[in-house]
Amino acid sequence: MTLLLAGDIGGTKTILRLVESSDSLGLKTLYEESYRSGDFPDLVPIVQKFLAAANTSTPEKACFGIAGPVVKNTARLTNLTWFLDTERLAQELGILSISLINDFAAVGYGIFGLTKQDLLTLQVGKHQPEAPMAVIGAGTGLGQGFLIKQGNHYHVFPSEGGHADFAPRTELEFQLLKYLLDKHGIQRASVERVVSGLGITSIYQFLRDRQIATESPEIAQVVRSWEQEAGKSEKTVDPGAVIGSAALAKSDRLSEQTMQLFIEAYGAETGNLALKLLPHGGLYIAGGIAPKILPLMQNGSFMLNFTQKGRMRSILEEIPVHIILNQQVGLIGAAVCAARL
Repeated sequence: MTLLLAGDIGGTKTILRLVESSDSLGLKTLYEESYRSGDFPDLVPIVQKFLAAANTSTPEKACFGIAGPVVKNTARLTNLTWFLDTERLAQELGILSISLINDFAAVGYGIFGLTKQDLLTLQVGKHQPEAPMAVIGAGTGLGQGFLIKQGNHYHVFPSEGGHADFAPRTELEFQLLKYLLDKHGIQRASVERVVSGLGITSIYQFLRDRQIATESPEIAQVVRSWEQEAGKSEKTVDPGAVIGSAALAKSDRLSEQTMQLFIEAYGAETGNLALKLLPHGGLYIAGGIAPKILPLMQNGSFMLNFTQKGRMRSILEEIPVHIILNQQVGLIGAAVCAARL
């Protein structure tokens, strides 16, 4: 038996999980707690408080998924003043082995801790056990990563693919690109500006300003409140969630059109990632948005745009595509990574 500590470290929330690892039983959760990151000056006091509450001995290994880049075993969180260093953390916490990984790399590792109930399959495809795997996920931003098999294990590689250029394909998408460039005074727009929670709001604003459909007073109020909070680190409203809910309920035409354009762009970008990696080991859709709009993800538009790649269509039709339903996949991945240290 090995005692492990797994963490999902974000600018707003930190979730810690104490895990027992064994060859026979795999990973067993012993204790879990969530903390508001901003209430603490550093990760160390959070871990100390957590271990005291768990009333346990010091874990042998720990892995923390970080919302931000990890460079040479160090990480600086985007929305906090925290600077994390594995050597310092190990010394102050008394944990023998500590790893910091990008939060989307944690999602990649988390695939190996999921069950069939944690997945919804959009395309069965033709699974190839030795082939690469890919992960993409729209949420606050657009994460992308890939996995390559090395020996008996897959090695996970994060990427910054979400910051690649948005590639419009239709007249409406070209208009959207020009709208974004003009609105923000920028020279190019990343795909993350369209395929993300912020992207949903941007698409809505674009269709609203082009008077594609009539705006409902209720959603208008939410979007206006969000626009007035521009520049603030914490928002009191989430227009993307409201727009998605209205589209699911078919209660607002403008929201339905917004989500249709979002789904099409999401499917197209997922197809772009698949073309670059040929992940016949499986392509997994993570992030907070997909599980909340499952009927929209399943209505055929996503997969149509995924496979709509000309002569490459037959290749993409053979790639297994799954939606990850378990929102704790990153925390699971941190535990899997810790077990492998």
